[in-house]
Amino acid sequence: MAIPEAQLETWSHQGAKTQSASTYQSIKSVLEDPSSPFWLRSFDIFLQGSYGNDTNIYRDSDVDVVICLTSTYYFDIDGLNPSDKDLFESDRIPEPYGFPKFRAEVLAWLTKKFGPSVHLGRKAISVPGNGNRRDADVLVCAEHRDYRKYTRSGIDDFDKGVVFWTRDGKQIVNYPKQHRDNCTAKHQNTLARFKPNVRIMKNMRNVMLERDLIADSVAPSYFLEGMLSNVPNSEFTNSYSQTFLNAIVWLYNCDPNALTCVNDLHFLIRDGQEVCWNMADFEKTRSALWTLWDSWSGPRRQAI
Repeated sequence: MAIPEAQLETWSHQGAKTQSASTYQSIKSVLEDPSSPFWLRSFDIFLQGSYGNDTNIYRDSDVDVVICLTSTYYFDIDGLNPSDKDLFESDRIPEPYGFPKFRAEVLAWLTKKFGPSVHLGRKAISVPGNGNRRDADVLVCAEHRDYRKYTRSGIDDFDKGVVFWTRDGKQIVNYPKQHRDNCTAKHQNTLARFKPNVRIMKNMRNVMLERDLIADSVAPSYFLEGMLSNVPNSEFTNSYSQTFLNAIVWLYNCDPNALTCVNDLHFLIRDGQEVCWNMADFEKTRSALWTLWDSWSGPRRQAI
C-alpha cells in the first residue's frame, strides 16, 4: 500500500526555524566578540546542514555552524602543470598561524563563554543547548583551494572549499557553499519541488529507523540530499507520490558510481572515503525506501 499523498504533504513541511535562527545568532555573536583570542584573524561564519539549506524537518535538532579561517589557506596543486606548480611554490609564503591554533582558540573561547560541557568531538565542537538555545555543532575549518591554474596576474582557476582535520588526524575537504548554492538552484529548477521532497525523504528515513528497516547512521541527511539531487528535474512533479515513484525508479536504473554529491565536486558513492557514501549503505537506503512505500500501513507513532 502506497503512502498517502496527505502524509507526504505533512512530511514536506519545513520545521521551525525561529529557535535555530536565535541559536545561530547567539553563537555567531560569541565568535565575533572582539575580546576573543582570534579576533584579529580573518574568518567567515555561516550555517550549513539542514538549517542552512532549508531542508530541516521537525525532528532536526542540532544547528550546524561553520567558522572558517580565511587569513590563510590550505591547497591542493596536484592539478597544476609543472610550470604553474613551480611558480606557485616560489611565490608561497608559509603562514605560522593555521588550523590547529585556530581550532584550539575557538574551543577555549566557546568553553569560556558556554561552560565546561562544551567539548570537541571527532569533527566539530559540541555546544549543548540551554533554555531557548538549541544544541549546536561548530565546525572549525580553514579555507582550501583546489588549483587548476596559477598565475602571478591573479587570474587563477581553483575551487574554494574548506578543510579540517578530525581528532584522529584525517584530512577532510568539502564544499559547503557550493552545496548550498546547488541546493537552491535545484530547488528553483524543479519549480520549488526539490526541498519539500528532501524533507519527505528525511521523514521517511526516520520512520525506517523506527521500524528497523535501516540502522542508525546508514542514511545521513547530507547523502539523502545528494541522492535526490541527481534525479533529473523532469521527474519532480506536483504530486509527491508520483515524484517519489519517479525518483525511486530512476535510482534503481541509474549507475550509482556516476552519482555526485550536491556540491558536484565529489562523487556521492565511493567506499572508504570520508566525504562519500559507501555502496552498501546506499543500497540499503534505496531498498528500505521502497519497502516502506510498498508496505505502508500508517504511522505507528507521530512521524513529525
